[in-house]
Amino acid sequence: MSFPDAHAYAFSLATTLMAVIVIFRAGDGTLSVTTANEFDGDETEIVSEIDPFAP
Repeated sequence: MSFPDAHAYAFSLATTLMAVIVIFRAGDGTLSVTTANEFDGDETEIVSEIDPFAP
């Protein structure tokens, strides 16, 4: 997934679930998204975080 696609998907997910979403680089180099509380990978792999509560 490209970064613009991942960011759009993460933003939509964050505003729908009202949860912090992280965009991370998976082991094969692709980008993926998940909720922050579900992410248990290496924090250096996080590309971006989207917080729907941030001003």
